Amino acid sequence: MDASPSADPDSKDPFLASLGERTRALRSRRGLTRKGLAKAADVSERHLANVEMGVGNASIQFLRQLAQALNCTLAELVGDETASSPEWLMIREILRGRSEPELAQARAALASVFGAPASEAARRQRVALVGLRGAGKSTLGRLLAEHWGVPFVELNRSVEAVAGCSLAEIHSLYGPAAYRRYERRALEDTIQRHPRAVIATPGGIVSDPATFNLLLAHCYSVWLRATPEEHMSRVLAQGDTRPMAGNSGNAEAMNDLRRILESRAAFYSKADEVLDTSELSLADAFAGLKERLATVIANPA
Repeated sequence: MDASPSADPDSKDPFLASLGERTRALRSRRGLTRKGLAKAADVSERHLANVEMGVGNASIQFLRQLAQALNCTLAELVGDETASSPEWLMIREILRGRSEPELAQARAALASVFGAPASEAARRQRVALVGLRGAGKSTLGRLLAEHWGVPFVELNRSVEAVAGCSLAEIHSLYGPAAYRRYERRALEDTIQRHPRAVIATPGGIVSDPATFNLLLAHCYSVWLRATPEEHMSRVLAQGDTRPMAGNSGNAEAMNDLRRILESRAAFYSKADEVLDTSELSLADAFAGLKERLATVIANPA
């Protein structure tokens, strides 16, 4: 029987507490509410809540369904990779305890060996804007593409073209894992078709490390950063009520948004540039973006 959510925090099993933390982090990174994840995984929302609080004793099948919905492996969810290959374990030991700059150096070295990245000159021909909804990626991206005379690509529209249906239909018919596969294919197609472009990426593109690695290797990236309050107000001003879906009110939606931003910030920060658009007018934000890119982008048209 599952433990009660009101159990004494000090009595929590350390493994279950860590499992709950990882589940919350993975859910937030993928931009899912608890209700949304429960629906996608076809599990009880109450049981999921207990697991996230570190008081739910989950079955293997329950964890397997969560992993599928979160598009991750059981090893990533459980935090145990002892069954991996000897080479992976040896690589992991080399990287264990390294600083963030050292890990970034290791990632770049591995990418140069296995990732077949574009040349630096070719990479700087494409600008990819990353960040949460409401950051201004589409609006600023269109202005920048028009200013340079290059194509503008809204990657979500490319995802729909690849899938042959709308984003809502992709998620309802095939689930979030299928969406991430279409997203990867759409990015690959965009890179192949457009040697020069400005790309507005979906907020959750950092949820799949392989896709985000591809973007970083072939595009000069800019994180358009803003406060959670700015993100929420801009999205609602555009008539987009998706942040409220699955939530009982503004406070819960804002808390979810803060958790999503917190869980993704470390990935967004891998971008080549960071532009804080909080409290900036559209004109000022665009001027700031052009200034940031004026000396680093190779030969804008």
